[in-house]
Amino acid sequence: MHRRQFIASCLAVSAFGAHAETPDVLKHVPDAQKVGAGRFSHLGFDIFDATLYAPQSRYNAGAPFALKLEYLRNIKGKSITDNSVKEIQKQGVSGDKLNRWRDQMAAIFPDVSKGASITGVRDASGHALFYSGSKLLGTIKDAEFSRAFFNIWLGPKAPQTLREKLLGR
Repeated sequence: MHRRQFIASCLAVSAFGAHAETPDVLKHVPDAQKVGAGRFSHLGFDIFDATLYAPQSRYNAGAPFALKLEYLRNIKGKSITDNSVKEIQKQGVSGDKLNRWRDQMAAIFPDVSKGASITGVRDASGHALFYSGSKLLGTIKDAEFSRAFFNIWLGPKAPQTLREKLLGR
């Protein structure tokens, strides 16, 4: 391994912690550094730990970033899709557009086991890419979807405590 590749690999591990993401994810978010992190719980059950990464730790909704969810329990892919749809509906999205997005998410989101993670990336083109480790699960090439999807955690209607922690406030 060349020295530069080794250094890049070490930086990738330090940027994303013990469950390091791969250069496949990092290539979409240059100079990715942690912005903030928090735990999401529902009805007394811990669901996932979330960590937001952005270039030089500066989140901008219109620029590349990555949101990693590390699951604290087993969850069916269908539940991930259904909950995502419910949260997007709260933002006022409905009809054929939401049905199309539901179908796309259902084709992407796998069942997850406790300890697994899914990283959503908003790339420079506004597309949403989803990874499990180094495996690309799928891409939704729709900037409006990306905005609505990531607003589940980062938008004004997101759970405020988690949102504030992710944004490093």
